[in-house]
This record gives sequence, structure tokens and C-alpha cells, in this order.
Amino acid sequence: MHPAYTRFWQEQAVQKLLEKVDLKVPTLTVHSLFDQEDIYGPVVSYEALEKKDGGNDLNSLVMGPWHHGQIRLDGSSLGNIPWYADTSFFFREKVRQPFWDHHLKGQVPRQAAAPVLAFETGTNEWREYTSWPPRYRVAAIRIYLHANGGLSFDAPAASETAFSEYISDPAKPVPYRVRPILRDSATGSTWRLWLSDDQRPFSDRPDVLAFVSAPLTEPLTISGEVVAQLSASTSGTDADWVVKLIDVFPEEYPAKTELGGYQLMISADILRGRYRESFETAKPIAAGKTLAYRIAMPHANHTFLPGHRLMVQVQSSWFPLYDRNPQTFVPNIAWAKPADFKRATQRIHHSNRSSSFIELPVLRSAPQPVARATVKH
Repeated sequence: MHPAYTRFWQEQAVQKLLEKVDLKVPTLTVHSLFDQEDIYGPVVSYEALEKKDGGNDLNSLVMGPWHHGQIRLDGSSLGNIPWYADTSFFFREKVRQPFWDHHLKGQVPRQAAAPVLAFETGTNEWREYTSWPPRYRVAAIRIYLHANGGLSFDAPAASETAFSEYISDPAKPVPYRVRPILRDSATGSTWRLWLSDDQRPFSDRPDVLAFVSAPLTEPLTISGEVVAQLSASTSGTDADWVVKLIDVFPEEYPAKTELGGYQLMISADILRGRYRESFETAKPIAAGKTLAYRIAMPHANHTFLPGHRLMVQVQSSWFPLYDRNPQTFVPNIAWAKPADFKRATQRIHHSNRSSSFIELPVLRSAPQPVARATVKH
């Protein structure tokens, strides 16, 4: 009955409730960079409290390379991706216990804790910051989508092909992971790990566009919110836009041969086109009209290493993680009829006049690593 982000939902949002209270209790917010349950809430909760922490001594944040709740389990890897140390044990021993001992028992820590401690995937190092995002260190850099599946920091040339297109069919939606897709509570389910799944099976689908950069010659570190800006059109009157930022490993990867060519998703999200102007009010899309879509994606703290490539995938379904868009505007998709579900031609524009790009929070200079996470023997 409440399909849009109206007052009904806004008044239940934790960050909105936190904005109404005074910050009096030392608070440690723990965020998992690969949280399959809630990759949004911890960061915005931290930001809401940070506005009230004038002395920068009550509010702190830890960001680790975990799935939901992995801080209580082994944290030496996430699915196929190794961190080469038990990051969860490091957090419990070096961060959480000293935090409790200091604030509950009055024990003076050996070293003052940093306001922000964030694990940097790629380099697999812990880094300290005074705030998140590390505002004074980060520059917003655009990487542009190009014709023929190109991806570059150079803007499209005037002579470049105007768009790339695909057919989105609600009867054959793009799954969010390789089938069979088990219930999260089913025996053998790996629901916790899906954000680290290899994305290669999807880049080969005809209803997924893949844009790939040349191999990097030097490290590229991003720290903060990733934002996609699509210039897109559809033959329908509603559309979903899914954007994924991916780290493509070299084809030959001696450190772990099974990761050769692996496509690791670093940040990804979906925007339902009807809410392109406001999450409170749904509006139909004018068929065939090129419109701008801003997609705020989850925060990342990742280094793309030399020899790796960046990839951006664009698609129009992510099923059954998100319900299918009928691609015909209806007042409430929950009550859409079978006849409302129609195929649509989706175009992603990448011309000089109508460009599409990803805004990357590029870190100008990284602080020295704190320590490699202690391995529990």
C-alpha cells in the first residue's frame, strides 16, 4: 500500500530518528562493505551522528570486508576472495574489545582510536581517517562509458556512436546471481556471499551491457560513495536501471590461479525509473526520450591494482533480489497485470552531448596502513 518513499517510510528511517537525538554516548558504528542485508544503513547512521559530534570524540566508524554479521565468524576471506588474514578476529581483539574496555571499564588505551578505521580491499590493508568519506583526500573523477564497450577517463569524442542498446524482457529477467538461486535459509545457500560472486556469467548476456577499461598502469583507490550518471532512454514507460562497478582481475593471476579473469563487484545498485525525480512520487517515463538518471551506489574502499581493469555493467533487472518492472507504467507495480509486462528496447547514450559516466571518489593520497589483520591460530 506504500510503494514510494513517502512519510510513512521516512518516519521509520533510522538516520532520521538519530537526527532528532543528542549524541551523549560514545558510539562505534560497524559497517560491512559486502553486507548483503543492509549495505546502506550503517553509513548514513554514522553520518547522522557525525553532525552532532563537535569534538570528533564520541562518534566513530569501522568498515570491514565482511558480509552481514561476519565480525563474529572467520574473516579471512569472502567467498572466493581472500584477505590473507582474519579481519574479523583483528576487529574483535584490536578494536571492539579496547572500545568496551575504555568506555565501560575506564581503561586507558595504549593508543587513541582513530575516528574512522576502514579496510581497503585490493591492497588488503587497514587505514585510519579523521572522517568518512575522507573529504580532504578525495576528488570526484568521472570515468565515461564509450561505444563498443569502452570505458575511459576521457570524455566521448564528437564523432562517437550515440548509444548502445539491448532488449529487456520481463519474462527472462537477469538473475542477481548464477542459478539455481536458493532461499537464504535453505541448506547449502550462499546468500551471505552473493556480493562477491564472479560477474562473468552476466557480462556475456545480450541484455547486459559491459564497458571495460584498458589495464591500469598504476593503482587507483576509491574511498566513498560511487555515483552513476546515466543518459538513457527506453521504448517503454517505466524502466529499472542496474549499474555495477567491477574490478576485472588479470587473465593470469599467479597468486591464486582460480581468480584469473575474475570480475569482482565493488559497488552496485538499482534505480526504478519512475522515481528519477523523487523517491516520493512516481512518474511515467516518456517513451524514447533521453533522460538523466542519477544512481547513488554503496560506499567503497577499494584499490584497483595495476594490470586490473575497471568494468561497468548496465542492465534492467536483478531478479529476484528486486521484483520485475513491467516496463509499462502502472500506479502500483505490486498490482500489475500480466498484460502490463512488456519487452522494451533500452538505450544507454554515450555521445559527446549525452554522456554516461561513473563518478569515482578517487583518493589522492592514502595514509599508511595501520596493520595487517592478525591471524587467529
